[in-house]
Amino acid sequence: MSLPNTIAVDGPAGSGKSTVAFAVSQRIDYLFVDTGAFYRAITLLAIERQLNFDDPQQIAQLAQKTRLDMTPDSGDDQRQYTLLADGEDITLKIHSPLVDSKVSVVAANPAVRDALMDVQRMVAQRGKAILAGRDIGTVVLPDADLKVYIDASLDIRAERRYQQRIDNGETANLDAIREAMRARDEYDSSRKAAPLQQASDAVYLDTTTLTLEESIEALYQIIKQHHSIQTEG
Repeated sequence: MSLPNTIAVDGPAGSGKSTVAFAVSQRIDYLFVDTGAFYRAITLLAIERQLNFDDPQQIAQLAQKTRLDMTPDSGDDQRQYTLLADGEDITLKIHSPLVDSKVSVVAANPAVRDALMDVQRMVAQRGKAILAGRDIGTVVLPDADLKVYIDASLDIRAERRYQQRIDNGETANLDAIREAMRARDEYDSSRKAAPLQQASDAVYLDTTTLTLEESIEALYQIIKQHHSIQTEG
């Protein structure tokens, strides 16, 4: 079965886009690319190097100088990918609450986005890839073979993030997570640099009332349906 070579999956935080896209990538044997991880990588490195987040030029220079790459993971620690920064595996360090609190500032930096766009496109050019993020279908890969926008209500997204942290053995507060997510939505949607929005030609998938398994199956069927339409056309 010949499927779309590049698939762009966008959506807000907690919509399930990364988890669902990863599961489908395994089913169809595609590379899963969590583009948000690249911004988290720069955020992590900036924190470790004690850079000034109020100085956009410092953060931009870091993004321009850092060599990032993402590869499939063949280990057994349940990670979705391996993220390398100048050859160092930083995959398991990029989802800390501190990174969460700073990543929006980094992602809103136009110079950072320009630097990381080249990395994302380089990975996509390898083919048979599903890229998940917030501006894939609109900015990074406007010519992607298939675009899907995955969404869910704020309450459901907050509950999912809360449960994820509890399952990981972390302390979590549902109200705080919901408020942080609401603020993130507003920030991402209103920023000048590549705001979060649905591409005009993207298929909309609402996962509010769907289980994880149902969401995975829904995305898989969208991909299959796209293949059928292209074949018939």
